[in-house]
Amino acid sequence: MTAFCPPLRTACLALALAAAPLLPAAAQSLFAPAATIDERVVTEFELQQRIGLLELFNAPDRDRETALDALIRERLQLEAAKREGIAITDEELVEGMTEFAGRAELTLEAFLDVIEQAGVDPATYTDFIRAGIAWRKVIRARFGEGRVEIAPDEIERAADAPPRPELQFLLNEIILPANTPQALARAEGLSEEIAAITDEGAFRQAARSYSASTSRARGGAIDWLPAANLPAPIREQILSLAPGEVTQPISIPNAVAFFQLREVGEIAARPEVTALEYAALYIPGGRSPAALAEAARVDAAADTCDDLYGIAKGLPPERLQRDTLPPAQVPADVALELAKLDPGEASVGLTRAGGQTLVFLMLCDRSYRPVDAPEPDLSEIARELTNARVSDLAGNYLDELAANATIVVK
Repeated sequence: MTAFCPPLRTACLALALAAAPLLPAAAQSLFAPAATIDERVVTEFELQQRIGLLELFNAPDRDRETALDALIRERLQLEAAKREGIAITDEELVEGMTEFAGRAELTLEAFLDVIEQAGVDPATYTDFIRAGIAWRKVIRARFGEGRVEIAPDEIERAADAPPRPELQFLLNEIILPANTPQALARAEGLSEEIAAITDEGAFRQAARSYSASTSRARGGAIDWLPAANLPAPIREQILSLAPGEVTQPISIPNAVAFFQLREVGEIAARPEVTALEYAALYIPGGRSPAALAEAARVDAAADTCDDLYGIAKGLPPERLQRDTLPPAQVPADVALELAKLDPGEASVGLTRAGGQTLVFLMLCDRSYRPVDAPEPDLSEIARELTNARVSDLAGNYLDELAANATIVVK
């Protein structure tokens, strides 16, 4: 039910609502059929309403074809539930609607208000949730409760299998300063314009004009980033984008960030990052030519974080800071810079003390799951394999329902 709909956040939902276009006018009667599935009908009105709901969810695919395909699938799912004698109680429906609204950190009442303000009939949301609940019950009845068995040797093979390939992103970035009330006001004034960009050329021009990042000279372009290196809230936003789309504004210390997705790829998987070790050498003078020249000298002399101790010899102790922290405890702006680095590489993209101190930031090491980690939980692996098998069976069953139905798209 939620494969295409990433978890919403209140701020993002509000921005989506503000940017949502009016529902397009139907070229024919809104109550004319857009498709028929055996004896069931999808009307043009239902189709336009579903498109509006997908727009509000900021779903990656929200065109007419995708919306109609979803409605056709739901008709098939509801018919399958009817044949199984499955009914949805009012309590189940309200619980499902409330749970989904909670992902946006909203009560059900507030969520329905947002939908209505966007011009979407709440019945569209109700039907969406009803079909999802019904289909889960169908799948549970056909394939649940021990009906799918995973052989022990299959579980063992899965436990010993290499990690799956991981995602990586090719992005453009814009970092707007927000370290003073005036800078914050300017960032807020530019946010709507930047978030609405869908063209890479326009984003690159905006980066050259507005961004404070060192990537501005390249139009905000940054190299491939493993998805796992990014802070979770940023990764979630990027995963919801189609190429060319831009994240909603992301608050980081003293700045507001935007990322435009250029391309998604895969890299050989690595274990989960458990700790980041990094060093920061603080250089007075901010981004002045003298401070940048000093940073260049340090960069030429230091190949590892250990080299920084010799460079900082004789300086006040607070000028050199070295930390090893879990990723969640690393400041967001530091985590973003570290995501771009390999061990031994350095960045001068950050400042402190209101821009008066340049930060020479070096990644010392990126630690992954320890080699002495406990043995894999075979019961958890079995559960994952079972869920994957049931998902495949459910997809095959839905394909079978579609093949046996008479579907006519108008």
